[in-house]
Amino acid sequence: MAEDRGRRFAEYLAQRRAQVEDYLARFTPRPEDELLPIAADLTRYLYEPLARFTAGGGKRTRPVLCLLGAQAVGADPICALSTAAAVEYFQSAALIHDDIADRGTLRRGEPCLHVSDGTGVALNVGDYALVQVYAGLLADGELDNETCLRVLCELAYMQQKTIEGQALDLGWARDGRWDLGVGDYRYMATHKTAYYSAATPLACGAICAGGNDEQVEALFAFGLDAGLAFQIQDDLLNLVGDEAAQGKDFRSDITEGKRTMAALWALTHLPEPERQELQALLSSGTHDPAQLARAVQLMQDAGAISYAQLQAHELVRQAKAHLEGVELADEAREVLLSMADFFVERRG
Repeated sequence: MAEDRGRRFAEYLAQRRAQVEDYLARFTPRPEDELLPIAADLTRYLYEPLARFTAGGGKRTRPVLCLLGAQAVGADPICALSTAAAVEYFQSAALIHDDIADRGTLRRGEPCLHVSDGTGVALNVGDYALVQVYAGLLADGELDNETCLRVLCELAYMQQKTIEGQALDLGWARDGRWDLGVGDYRYMATHKTAYYSAATPLACGAICAGGNDEQVEALFAFGLDAGLAFQIQDDLLNLVGDEAAQGKDFRSDITEGKRTMAALWALTHLPEPERQELQALLSSGTHDPAQLARAVQLMQDAGAISYAQLQAHELVRQAKAHLEGVELADEAREVLLSMADFFVERRG
């Protein structure tokens, strides 16, 4: 049943993705005066790299959720397209900057922007993507001033929370911190992922469409829980998902010493010798398949994989409960329920 519902969201995503990509293509940032000779350099060093990176986006899940939020309160989803583009540009900025911080080499099967264009150019392109979060909305003449200001405030809050989560993730890794628990993970992952991956896009879409406070708050709460479930499932796929589908990234969270829910649960529940062994593996930066497999086995022995799976499904249950009794368009409600199931049933 969950897989059937998940399929419904996947179909919705495929259907709406084209609208987002068409909007991004039509409103691609360009030099203000393209006739000036210097415009060619601006295009080469700024506008083209940003357009290239953004065009290579994945499923466009986050911007599509803006459209779904608008549809959920009974409006035409196109009213939220500029907000959808703003969310996508934030995603571009976050990924470009993340790849630099993580010293990544590949993104979406292509060299990371700092690899292909240099770190300085990549940083600047990421900064400009952040500018586009606001510039595109301010240029949308279809949004009244009050609505535009409210959406901008929500997006600023989203960025604050996402950066707080990233600060914890980076800081814990820098300082070799393992004195952490599941609660610390939930706080970090909610901030780093759930706000911008689900909660804020849904709420902003509803705001663009004139949704009432109850609708906006319900969609936001739904998105926070579903977004955290999404991240837990993402972590699990990295550990015990399809190795062929993940390719070189399979079990990279162990190599990078990620403070995932499964890792932290295991470290607080394993007997001392096994706890020390797992912490050593997580701190070693190993790429050895046998050592990676041993780390996963230790997590499984601790019951950490099963625990994380149960937590993700419980979050989905909680997410769905936020929508009960709230007036929402029937079709959109079904897609939202499907989305929650999709987040924890997906295999890639």
